Amino acid sequence: MDDQGRVHASSGNPPEGYFDTRYAVLRQPLGMARGSERLGDDNNAEHAWVEVDGRVVAVGRAHVIPVGSDGSGADHEGQGAVRIPPFGPLEDGTALRPAFQIRQMGTLPSHQRRGHAATVLAVLEQRMVALHDAKTGLLQAREVALDFYRAQGWTEIDEPYDIPGIGPHRSMIKIF
Repeated sequence: MDDQGRVHASSGNPPEGYFDTRYAVLRQPLGMARGSERLGDDNNAEHAWVEVDGRVVAVGRAHVIPVGSDGSGADHEGQGAVRIPPFGPLEDGTALRPAFQIRQMGTLPSHQRRGHAATVLAVLEQRMVALHDAKTGLLQAREVALDFYRAQGWTEIDEPYDIPGIGPHRSMIKIF
């Protein structure tokens, strides 16, 4: 990136500022406790983030969906985590695998609409294809983010649903 920020990526173990931003954007506004921004498999996931003037302003992560898994699971680590629903297309076998899931995408409000989220998403997609030979990406988008994901080539699948405490969502897919 140019003077608007610097993009970073890692396999596991992003810096603490990454988690601070994830919490500030995705969990704190919902009244969730600190720690709810952490996922049990963060050390095994791919992470991307944008830094501006030394501050992490946009984040996202991706992980391979294990063979035999439909992508459902806990929304976060620890007590009170709600279950996120399965991805319907994964119920039909292995044609879409290896498949990955994008999670925990967020940009600080003061840095939105500057292309940071698109950069983070593109880096995650590229890493999943290059490092994991992924054929398919899946994600669960908050309704307010649907237009963003559509603009990045993602398509809605399954029926709309609500994740308790978080709000209305749609599952989306992208084939690589």
